[in-house]
Amino acid sequence: MPTSATTSSDASVELSRAQARRIAVRAQLLDAARPTSVVSVVRGLGAIQRYPYADVAPTVDLVLWSRLGDRYDPDDLQRELEERRTLLELDGMIRPMEHLAHFRAQMARPAVYEKPREWLAINPEFRDDVLRELEDRGPLLAREIPDTARYPWPSSGWTNNRNVTQMLEVLMMRGLVAIAGQENGARTWDLAERVYPEGLPEISYDDAWLVRRDTQLRALGIGPARWPRAPEQPKTLPLPGLSARIEGSDQAWRIHPDVVAWADEPFEGRTALLSPLDRLVYDRDRALGLFGFDFKLEMFTAKAKRRWGYFALPILHGDRLIGKLDASADRAAATLRVNAVHEDAPFTDDERDAVDAEIDALGRWLGLRVERAASRTALS
Repeated sequence: MPTSATTSSDASVELSRAQARRIAVRAQLLDAARPTSVVSVVRGLGAIQRYPYADVAPTVDLVLWSRLGDRYDPDDLQRELEERRTLLELDGMIRPMEHLAHFRAQMARPAVYEKPREWLAINPEFRDDVLRELEDRGPLLAREIPDTARYPWPSSGWTNNRNVTQMLEVLMMRGLVAIAGQENGARTWDLAERVYPEGLPEISYDDAWLVRRDTQLRALGIGPARWPRAPEQPKTLPLPGLSARIEGSDQAWRIHPDVVAWADEPFEGRTALLSPLDRLVYDRDRALGLFGFDFKLEMFTAKAKRRWGYFALPILHGDRLIGKLDASADRAAATLRVNAVHEDAPFTDDERDAVDAEIDALGRWLGLRVERAASRTALS
């Protein structure tokens, strides 16, 4: 087993599985050296998904709490988004404001998808009405903007005929409007020129994509070489990072050059409860390849077919993913209910104590009393 990172004759960085895991954990700011602020977390991760569902807590809050611990207050996030403008929400993700420069060239191009492009083209009056309302009265909630669409947004899903919301989303990706803040959980919108700062650098379309891909890999540390290709990215975009091989894995991997040295540095881990949408576990193939961790979000799985729970939280201990927490927050009863702790392998006493302590910390942070089921442990 290799004890230090090496480079083979074909220029691949060779790693043990433990080294690869520790690089991934450290890159995601989940080792013992906790970051110190909301902004430092978002900059380190590159982006955090703003998924609104909150069975335990909204995923953006879980991601930030799992890095910052009890020092994290959701009001801090809103302050950075709405007052200091160090962060922005764009395309469903919280990002550093300076990353807006990576999207400007894309915003100047027509939408890559035919449906929004054509819908915008046949609704010019509606587009102008929305922009005029924001100019005169913004920032506004979507429901405060009149729906004057001649041609409704067609969909077989929940967005059907949600014309104002869809127009705002389309105009956001064109760089014309922006999310200005939140009001009781709903987004407020304004003209982009009132929200975004001036003076951001101009980056070409191809260079912006290179930066975006490099940023993504840096946040992961190490990832599969079969990098997902977005339809709007340049077809000749090279793979980011360096080639890597992991002992015992037949997959091809890419590693960011900034993190190669970490393979030979001391690692100190901790225990963390993760959002099921956390980027450490979001890619199922990567989670299996690096951690041997079998997991998926079961929110949309029939109850009888769920293995781990409706909104199970992956459990990180040191450099291993060791189980899933099935819990739910009952705010009316001021209770965090622990339905089960699924152990991928039987926990040691130290692991069980560390997981229990983290569950108690989650309850304190939420302001909820922890209620554990009588029989709460199960092997996955």
